[in-house]
Order: sequence, then structure tokens, then C-alpha cells
Amino acid sequence: MPALYLLDPPPTPAWEPFCTSRPRSELRAGAWLIRERWEAIADEPCRGIDAAAHLHPFLEDGVPAIGSLDAVEGPAFVGFTTFAPAGVTPDTDTAQPARLVNDEATVGWWVPDGVTWRPDEGEDWDPVAIDGVVLHGAYDLLTALDLLLVADVADFTSEGGDGLPDGALVIGDPTDVVVLGAAVEPGVTFDVRGGAIVVEQYVRIKSGTRLEGPLYIGPGTEVLGGEIRWSAIGPRCKIRGEMANSVLLGYANKAHDGFLGHSCLGRWVNLGAGTITSNLKNTYGSITLDVDGLPIPTERQFLGSLIGDHAKTAIGTLFGTGSVVGAGANVFGSTRPPRYVPAFAWGAGGDHTERVRRDGFLTTAERVLPRRQVEFTDEIRRMLETLYDHAAR
Repeated sequence: MPALYLLDPPPTPAWEPFCTSRPRSELRAGAWLIRERWEAIADEPCRGIDAAAHLHPFLEDGVPAIGSLDAVEGPAFVGFTTFAPAGVTPDTDTAQPARLVNDEATVGWWVPDGVTWRPDEGEDWDPVAIDGVVLHGAYDLLTALDLLLVADVADFTSEGGDGLPDGALVIGDPTDVVVLGAAVEPGVTFDVRGGAIVVEQYVRIKSGTRLEGPLYIGPGTEVLGGEIRWSAIGPRCKIRGEMANSVLLGYANKAHDGFLGHSCLGRWVNLGAGTITSNLKNTYGSITLDVDGLPIPTERQFLGSLIGDHAKTAIGTLFGTGSVVGAGANVFGSTRPPRYVPAFAWGAGGDHTERVRRDGFLTTAERVLPRRQVEFTDEIRRMLETLYDHAAR
């Protein structure tokens, strides 16, 4: 079987707030991580990721070694993490090297047996088309959700699942409700007229919740009530209130009422009660992000907030359309924060000169991770220390 290696291009402002703390391979595009989508192409686990030096200590379950790639021996696929494959292996000649292209953009390479790929080679290889979504920035994780989620959840319907939960109300075709070892209380509504709903193992859903497909709920997540629609929710999250067209990488806490729309939450984010995101301008126009004074056009009419790993918000926080909140930021002291909050900011007013202290950030993480049964190891401490130090430059 061919090996798989991924290339994480140098970080750019368009990828804030996530490139501070994780390779783009570990972002969710539709129901799956970008790495998982490439692994479906190769039908093999990824063996290595080429990424920026500050990400070399990155550590999460399933993530291979991160470092620098000088050469790749075939047979192998080499893919960019700024591309989300649609899950169909491209039609390559096993003996001929090929450049994988989507909409004229190079997104990877097929390296046959006996051929070596190097970073400065392969642009003259014959092109082979591959289906998927080119991602130009973090905001395109919402574009991928729009384009990929319906098919992602539909793939589960062949499994059948555990059958309908007792006391559930289904609007649409009952076979589009796929429950895989979850605990669903009576009185939950499943509306599958727009797409299937997938509920993974160990999920708990409280009575009175309304779920509207397409929707993916990852293992161990708790849904505590409210209306959830067209979203991809990673493992071990807590969700309550109204959520629409949003991506949660995993281990995030939105356990209270408040609207989350067209937004992406990193891991270990905690939204205080009543935190609300605006996802549409009063003019109904296209949204431009402001990343530390740099305007980034998104060409999106709907875009809420992009909130980095380990960020926290106070109760009653109101985010304007197209807000970017950096990794590790602790947002409080202002009901309406600026649309750009830097990484590890302490508070949300003035010129953001105050920062979360390094030891305070590590202490909080050491308290939070075990709440989701994740051990705070020495390796995780070193990873977080490196990320903090990099952001402090």
C-alpha cells in the first residue's frame, strides 16, 4: 500500500487563529479532519507531516510525527493540508508520477514505486484531477462544511446503526437517522429532510433537543438541549442552545444557551453562558476579517467567529460578525470585544497589551484536560510551552 505524507504550508494570517497551535491537517473539514480525508485517499494512516518548527512538538491521538520532509520514496501520496479531499482516490497510473490538481491548483502528488519526490520537484509531472475543496484560509472550513457534510453523513446510512431511539420523533426518512451506541433520551426530534444525522458512540442527548441534518456528532459528546443544525461536532464536546453551520474540532464546551452560527471552535475552547456570535452583516454584504489590522476578504455572506484552541470567554460575551479570537485568549471585561483578539490576550479591551501569564495558562490547562479524561503529561506541557513562547514573539 502507498504511504501518505502531508505538507503544511507556512502559516499565514488567513489561517489565524488555528495555525498558532496546530497543523492544518488537524482541522475539521466536513465531518472529518483534513488528515483523515487524505488517509481515506491513500487507504493508509499518515506517516509524517511537514510543518512549521513551532508545531513539531504537537501531540494528539492519531497524529504522526511532525518535522521536515526532504524527500519521499514511492509508492506514496504527498498532499497539502490546505486541501480537503472528497474521499475518492484519484485515477492514477501506478507506474507514472502525477501531480494532483483541483480547479487548476496543485494539491499533492502521486509518487510511484522507484520514484523520489522532493520539495522542489514535481511541478512538471502530468496532472491528475482529484475531487475536494481547496482551502484558502480558516474561514473556508465553513465552506467545506457547506460542500462536504451532506455526503459525509450520507456515507453512514449504509451502516444502519442501532435503530431509532425509543420515544424519538423523526421528520423525514427514518433510515437517515444513524445512532451508533449513543444514549438518546425520549423526546428528541430528528429532522433529516436536509440530510442524515449521525450520532457516534458514547454520545448523550437530553430530552427536548432538536437535531436537524446534515449533522455529525462525535464520540463522547453531550448535547444538553436546544436546536443544533448543519454542523460537525468533534469528540467530547458539551453543547447547549442554538448552533447552526458550525465546526467544533473537539473537547469544546458550549454548555449554556447562546447562538453559535457559521463559526469554528478549536479544542478546549470554553464559551461562557450567554456567549453569542453574529454571523451576518446588517448590509448582507461579504465579510472581511481583520487579523491584527490586515484585511482578509472571505467572499462569504455568513461568517461568525473563529476561536482558537484553549480560548475562554466570559458570560454574556457578544462577538461581532467575522471575529477572530487567538489561541489561549481569555476574553472578559468587555461585553462586545474587538473583532480581533490576539493569541493569549488577557481581557478584551484597550490595546491588548496584557497577556495571559505563561504559568497561569499551563495551570489552567492542567486543570481542564483531566475533566475530559485526558492526562496532562510532560509531553503536553512541553507542547503548550512551545506554542505559548512562539506566540509571544
